[in-house]
Amino acid sequence: MQADSRIFVAGHRGLVGSAITAELQNLGFTNLITRTHAELDLGDMGAVEKFFAKERPEYVILAAAKVGGIYANNTYRADFLYENLAIQNAVIYNAYKHGVKKLLFLGSSCIYPKLAPQPIVESALLTSELEYTNEPYAIAKIAGMKLCESFALQYGCNFISVMPTNLYGEQDNFNLENSHVFPALLRKIHLAKLLKCGDIDGIARDMRRYDTSQELDTESIMGFLAKHGISAKSVRVWGSGNVRREFLHAADMARACVYVLRNIDFCELADMAQPALAGGDSNGCADYGAQDFRAQNLGAQDPSAKEAREIRNTHINIGYGSDVSIRELAEHIREIVSFDGELEFDVSKPDGTPRKLMDSSKINALGWKPSIDLESGIKRVYEHYCRL
Repeated sequence: MQADSRIFVAGHRGLVGSAITAELQNLGFTNLITRTHAELDLGDMGAVEKFFAKERPEYVILAAAKVGGIYANNTYRADFLYENLAIQNAVIYNAYKHGVKKLLFLGSSCIYPKLAPQPIVESALLTSELEYTNEPYAIAKIAGMKLCESFALQYGCNFISVMPTNLYGEQDNFNLENSHVFPALLRKIHLAKLLKCGDIDGIARDMRRYDTSQELDTESIMGFLAKHGISAKSVRVWGSGNVRREFLHAADMARACVYVLRNIDFCELADMAQPALAGGDSNGCADYGAQDFRAQNLGAQDPSAKEAREIRNTHINIGYGSDVSIRELAEHIREIVSFDGELEFDVSKPDGTPRKLMDSSKINALGWKPSIDLESGIKRVYEHYCRL
């Protein structure tokens, strides 16, 4: 990649996309291509085709997706499956059709089985059933990952998938109707603190930022807070609080993505998945764009032979390396926000997957490690939140 390479960041306004855009800019890349949803509907195959034909991006980072927490995933199941499939199909296919040099697809740790052995290795994919509440989203992400892998194997495309763990950051979605656990907890605890201090005007300003459809008279504000289990004395948390999650700051994730984009090719990952393919030698990656990967590494073998070569699980896990329970996360946030009320865990609400700790040994071996610990990350996000 050159400083002036044409790089399309799909989903540049989202949590991950905005962090990747910032990282690229910090590193001196000057030719970034972005589009808002109003400018380009990534689920519209025809519109995406025209965009690629006109802009001719050399590199693509596919960070765009329809995302949400347990409630949103379980409620809007068809939307999560259809819309994500549409986005992925349009962008990945047109990257192939228009000769993109390299594509990086971002998945999610929910692709793994609900009861996968911990920490979760890449080879755990498709070994047993998924968590029901986010099954449609997971299936869409698995399809996108397999689409990238299949274009690489069949056509020699340099398409790579990365699977991040639970992410958080300054540009997170703090709308309580569809946010993930981290931003939901941080905002609810912050609002409880404001309520305890009697700062109704502060609550109104906060709601004006994230809940534009809400009335902002005192009665409506109190109704909104009660609906989400927020009082001056306590905050209601979904689930038992016992499930464990790994959290990675979006800035760390962005550094990982750009590192992979600049330093790792699909043929290296194929070597790791099936070392016999290239005799353990991945030097051929230097000429990746000029070679037919399929012809070089798969050959004209008989697919029915017992020794038929299989390349799968070429994706890369990206995680922090340790996890915490949701109860511990909530307590960390409560301490940093300085709210001394109670945390009430609502066991009538779903917990989701019991544990999702990623095995990130592959990306660590390839040269990347995280740098932002959870406590520092929470402080960083909360300080930014309070400045808004």
